[in-house]
Amino acid sequence: MNDMSELLAQAKKMQEQMKKAQEDAAKRTVIGESGAGLVRIELGGRYDVRRLQLSDDLMSEDKTIIEDLIAAAFNDAVKKLDDGSRDTFSQMASGFKLPDGFKFPF
Repeated sequence: MNDMSELLAQAKKMQEQMKKAQEDAAKRTVIGESGAGLVRIELGGRYDVRRLQLSDDLMSEDKTIIEDLIAAAFNDAVKKLDDGSRDTFSQMASGFKLPDGFKFPF
């Protein structure tokens, strides 16, 4: 029974760590860029756009090019957020030790 109580204690600890990691992730800010910095998007941890910067040099370009660069900058920021979250959660999961012979998922 000791293994089960240890497992439950680990699960509770991991749940607390998960909650803190989610709170920290929500506070994160990343910058996505495209067009060698012509477009910059600041994205919050809840995928909210906080700021969009377009270079003055871009204003003479075709509308389609500007739209594509904005989409690329947004996708760059999303990837940075996702990569950071994945790294954080995989580090947490690596510390979760299962008893010998315990298979997951059940």
